[in-house]
Amino acid sequence: MQYALLIYTEEPTETPPDELMAAEMEAYNAFGQHITDNGAMKGGEALAPTATATTVRVRDGKTISTDGPFAETKEVLGGFYLVEAADLDEAIGYAAMIPGAKHGSIEVRPVWDFNAASQAPAEAVVAD
Repeated sequence: MQYALLIYTEEPTETPPDELMAAEMEAYNAFGQHITDNGAMKGGEALAPTATATTVRVRDGKTISTDGPFAETKEVLGGFYLVEAADLDEAIGYAAMIPGAKHGSIEVRPVWDFNAASQAPAEAVVAD
């Protein structure tokens, strides 16, 4: 099963010192290598700062776009990994290894498998 590991941290207001940035990148690279070596890595990217975001809504058939993120919060989505894991416990184990978990939070969310859902009996895909 695939899981999205969504990395939420406080967005920095200033550029961190080079040595701190280098140590953080080294930790992320080590994590990326670990999940690649385990065959779990399916994808992932860091995201540009929220100041570069555009939020899109469609209301009454009209597309409305506004600069900035959807919501203003202390923690922002800074990046993600897409991993293959046997179950939620394994995905949580990977999430705990992400360096951002030490100062932010990692949301673990199963990826919807549309192929499995389309082949499942109707009663299996209806939420209780």
